[in-house]
Amino acid sequence: MDRLGEAVVESRGGQVAVVIGGLPINIQSENRSFIEMLELRYAGFVGEPARGSIRLEVEIVEPVDDGESDDDEDLEVRFTDGRWTINRGDFRAQWDPVSLRGHVRQSAYPYAIDSVMRIIHSLIVAERGGFLLHSASVVRKGRAFLFSGVSGAGKTTISRLAPPDATLLTDEISYVRRVGEGYEACGTPFAGDLGRSGENISAPLAGLYLLVQGRHNHASLMGAADAARRLLRNILFFSDDAGRVEHLFGSACEFVSRVPVYELTFRPDEKIWDIIG
Repeated sequence: MDRLGEAVVESRGGQVAVVIGGLPINIQSENRSFIEMLELRYAGFVGEPARGSIRLEVEIVEPVDDGESDDDEDLEVRFTDGRWTINRGDFRAQWDPVSLRGHVRQSAYPYAIDSVMRIIHSLIVAERGGFLLHSASVVRKGRAFLFSGVSGAGKTTISRLAPPDATLLTDEISYVRRVGEGYEACGTPFAGDLGRSGENISAPLAGLYLLVQGRHNHASLMGAADAARRLLRNILFFSDDAGRVEHLFGSACEFVSRVPVYELTFRPDEKIWDIIG
């Protein structure tokens, strides 16, 4: 189990580096109060700004209430002319994967930049054989475990039921990266219903559990084909490019060939942890 970066919460003259999965994203803005807000929000994931890493210039604008703006507008992610455009009702963003520079236009709250970072991380980690997954994840006895499912499947519930010797990585979005012949799960600041960030650590991944609520606790090892199909439903992926989709499919198949995947039927009591791992 490794630390991925120590928390450093202090003024940096308009920039802060948020380090997730060992990958720093430098966020710069002329709005100092916005940077200070991000330093507090991502405190456990703040590191020193690094040269040669991703840099996002954030332009803070006043919210526009013109009767037409919609923060719930569908997210749109496109790759055109060598750059990614990421648009939603509450922000507009562009990012160049070659220069690693981007620009975000949003109002002064953290949810927009949070979404932009998730998307950029999902694109980069996918190129390296990993992915972001809708799942809770914890570390126990030096090994990481993922618990994935649709909304309401029990990700937060099983996190709350974890024993005292378990360390939460996230109850919402897990960061899975390929390391050599295996995989690691990394903590993220992307919180779900628990409302708190995970710990900024990583550990070798020992298993993925696909959650099904039921009357009895039971874990069944899944076959590779079914496991890959179920896994793909819960991976965060924003590109419709055929080549990238094919690469992601290959990554999912490779993952289930190396990491055991179980269907975990459980009732909401702490005894479920007796059969995990």
